Amino acid sequence: MTEIIAHRGGAILWPENSMMAFRQAIAAGVDALECDVHLSADGEPMVLHDATLDRTTNARGALAERSAAELAGVRLIGAGGEAPPRLADLLALVAPSRAGLQVELKADRHGRPDPALLAAVLDALDRFGLRARTEIIVFEAEIAAAAVQAGGLRNVAWLFSPPMLRYIGLEGVLAVARRAGVSMVETHESAMDGALLGSLRGAGLRVGAWGVNHEASIARMLALAPDAVATDDPVLALSMRG
Repeated sequence: MTEIIAHRGGAILWPENSMMAFRQAIAAGVDALECDVHLSADGEPMVLHDATLDRTTNARGALAERSAAELAGVRLIGAGGEAPPRLADLLALVAPSRAGLQVELKADRHGRPDPALLAAVLDALDRFGLRARTEIIVFEAEIAAAAVQAGGLRNVAWLFSPPMLRYIGLEGVLAVARRAGVSMVETHESAMDGALLGSLRGAGLRVGAWGVNHEASIARMLALAPDAVATDDPVLALSMRG
């Protein structure tokens, strides 16, 4: 059965990457929660999609320029006064639940991969005993390879965009996946079809799709049946999966 993953906690339904969203998604019965992480100025993994605070909070500027204590004074828009969560806050919520976890390691505000972020995330997962229930997902193949080498994770997924697929082709995608040693790949649902899914599975890879946010795309993906779909509307996806 295709796993339903609440992308950013369920960004159509609740404020993205908020504890409100993660609590509601767990209550709805999702298979896993997806979140995005950056490092604070003092090295704390923080849950936020963008490298800057501007879009989703009442503050401005780079997340990485503020300490975790300073970020506790920032407020997420529409989240009832909540601050951007520390990854530790989310892990404390997930640990007693049945939900799995996908953690996307984001590039820094200059677009560069950050090996220190992987180390900090793994340390946090180990403190809560969640490494084996967690999939690390990342666009940067070198960070994916480092996560594979770290070991103990449920899966490591290399994310490739539709433009990347067009640029390097299926053989290029498979070559990157082999070189990084990942067990999983994910792409946007618009690039996913039966031929691509079959080829990726034929190479022994677990396959996921993101952007599965509305009835038509959810129906199409559930019919194709990849291993997992990441959706901003997990309630709808769960109802359609049955």
